[in-house]
Amino acid sequence: MAESAEILFAKPAATPSLDPDFRPVSIGNREYRKTVAAAKTKVPLTIALERNNGHVSVFKTEILPANSGQDTTTRLYVERLVKFLLWQIGGWKIMVGGSREIGDYIAQVYSRRGARAFDVKLMEQVYEKSFVVERLDRAKTPDARESSMALGGHLDGCRIGFDLGASDYKLAAVNNGEPAFTTEIHWDPRAQSDPDWHYTKINDGLKLAAKHLPRVDSIGGSSAGIYIDNKVMVASLFRGVPPEPFARKVRPLFLNLRQEWGVPLEVANDGDVTALAGAMSLQTSAVLGVAMGSSQAAGFLNAEGRITGWLNELAFAPIDYNPRAPADEWSGDIGCGVQYFSQQAVVRLASTAGIALPAGHPADQLKFVQDLHQQGDPRPPKIFEAIGVYLGYALAHYADMYDFRHLLVLGRVTSGAGGDLIVQKAKEVLRADFPELAQKLSLHLPDEKSKRVGQAVAAASLPEIRK
Repeated sequence: MAESAEILFAKPAATPSLDPDFRPVSIGNREYRKTVAAAKTKVPLTIALERNNGHVSVFKTEILPANSGQDTTTRLYVERLVKFLLWQIGGWKIMVGGSREIGDYIAQVYSRRGARAFDVKLMEQVYEKSFVVERLDRAKTPDARESSMALGGHLDGCRIGFDLGASDYKLAAVNNGEPAFTTEIHWDPRAQSDPDWHYTKINDGLKLAAKHLPRVDSIGGSSAGIYIDNKVMVASLFRGVPPEPFARKVRPLFLNLRQEWGVPLEVANDGDVTALAGAMSLQTSAVLGVAMGSSQAAGFLNAEGRITGWLNELAFAPIDYNPRAPADEWSGDIGCGVQYFSQQAVVRLASTAGIALPAGHPADQLKFVQDLHQQGDPRPPKIFEAIGVYLGYALAHYADMYDFRHLLVLGRVTSGAGGDLIVQKAKEVLRADFPELAQKLSLHLPDEKSKRVGQAVAAASLPEIRK
């Protein structure tokens, strides 16, 4: 990679003091596009992804031709782009048109024996189809076939909302739009292999919330993972459950809860509910929501205030070209969002900041850092400033891929003064390196209670109560 990677490894104007080797994808891609624009010859490239129900998303760009002296750079640029698109949009088929060589490379990497075997396996699990990479002739480029649907916003009646994270289970009992009860239950579901444990634990929480309502008209849920038609397709919360009981008991878990309670029950990805919470509080649309908790969750409501059916699993989406970037413990890939926008990021950066963390759960370690921050310790601010720098550069990359005007940031990592520092540094990065984007985007941090339980309240609005 040495001869060509310098284009993508361009140093940003702002680097986190705790992570000086951070090399934002947004800056590297900008430099690559400049190089392509200045080249005498350029090659059009189409990347299309097919997901459920025949929906197709199409992304077009230009690359340098083969044998330009930058072949390694081009392969890395396209591979990281495909990785981002795959987790932004989702798909069981990738179609590559415009460069046979690049198409062959992507087919090799995104195969069951390739470097992205993890991604291939999970997409097969999500869409229940064999994963395919297809090389296209330029004349056969498919047309886009997108979808959208309204999400939530129903406030009538007596509702329970829940938000399932890897370190806590948030609940809200909502009576005609007003929270009557909210709570957080600490748990660690990822280590639990018994699917009945998960069902019972979730159901016990619903029963607790129900005690604070005169009746239950509907239940809405927000949860980390991928959900299609209220079925659990992939979720790290249930990764301790073996495949056979997962398919038999976890996949239909929420359908079974709906049957037991006898009321409308809808569950959605926690990122989409984050975006919904933002749209409801801001009373606007074109919202990208990012929740920084045990992992990174993201969701998107388009300009019409509708969700697109995309995965928006930005925890797996790359934002750092640094070849020594931290690896995600689940996928093994480096430079992806989960290690930059979650309690894992705080834990990772704490050692660099000289903070010795107590043994225990990452959620407790995060709280330890936040308590030090509140006490005036000078080390924690550097951690949250670093996350803010990450966010500023990631937003520039997100803006290349999403058409949004508002960003809502919430989650446990943003609690306390750290949240203000994160947003402040992100705005500084945008003003310094992307001034036009700084004018376009508005960054929002909700009040302290909404940061923690806002998703549960928004989730309660998901089902429509039929009268």
